[in-house]
Amino acid sequence: MFSHFAATRFSGYAWFVVLYNIGVIVWGAVVRATGSGAGCGSHWPTCNGEVLPSIAELETAVEFIHRVTSAFSGVLVIALVVWAFRRPSVRFTRIMAVLSLVFILIEGGIGAALVRLELVEDNASTLRAVMIALHLVNTLFLMAWLALTAWSGAKTASPGVSTWLVRAPLSPRLLTLLGIAVVGTMILSAAGAVTALGDTLFLSGALEQVTDDPRNHFLIQLRVIHPVLAVVVSVYLFLVGGMFIQAAEKDSVRRLVYLLYAAIVMQTIIGVANITFLAPVVLQMLHLLMADVLWITLVILSAELLFTGETVEVRDLQPAPAAA
Repeated sequence: MFSHFAATRFSGYAWFVVLYNIGVIVWGAVVRATGSGAGCGSHWPTCNGEVLPSIAELETAVEFIHRVTSAFSGVLVIALVVWAFRRPSVRFTRIMAVLSLVFILIEGGIGAALVRLELVEDNASTLRAVMIALHLVNTLFLMAWLALTAWSGAKTASPGVSTWLVRAPLSPRLLTLLGIAVVGTMILSAAGAVTALGDTLFLSGALEQVTDDPRNHFLIQLRVIHPVLAVVVSVYLFLVGGMFIQAAEKDSVRRLVYLLYAAIVMQTIIGVANITFLAPVVLQMLHLLMADVLWITLVILSAELLFTGETVEVRDLQPAPAAA
């Protein structure tokens, strides 16, 4: 009973870290959408050369809040790693916690590079678009590791015994379909990040500017890619969702597939509204929020498909001694 209670506390804390980081990510959209990325100048980690800057300017306040909350997310992840190693945990949980720490450090490094290279505010270079896409992909990995830490943290283990999660029997075909779903969603999200950058820099007449006119900026020409990918990936996820339900025959998988469907519908509605109303900040925040919900749902669905939820002790994985 104690181990179950400890697992519940740890998993609850891990999910809190997930939610907190979602808040940091959504606030990052505010930084970009309001052009506040240069609110602290090109200084990092200080803000305008000061540890505690004056926040009389809105841009400085928005950027400084993002930096402080981002730094605190690192503290939360460090605590998560320490807790994962101090409590009875399945080995998978500890690996995911460590990966979370590695990727949150990378996240901070990319954010610092954007500031120091002045890839903020009105910068419309190809390098900024590439860095924004890489930033988003790293964020997806970070949120995946955090979510998997929380999910696997609910699995109890005996004190002093390292355990592994048991692999569920899935056909190569279903594994391939799942891999396509994950990779496709990542590509869609990266394209969305580039599109959001274009909306921020070239907001006026967004609908009319979706053309292949070579005189348009490349960010305008690329804008059409994201909605096309959104339709393709959404249809694909709807089609394979039913296959996943039949393959796993688990109530948890069924609930996650339905949640995934709901997230896709909501994301589509918000996306259409975002285009129609020329990407107001509130809709950009909601769009990114639902993208995070969709991604985390897909990650946990993948875990439920790939693992049975049972654990096996490490010593049980060792080969039996050869007969004399």
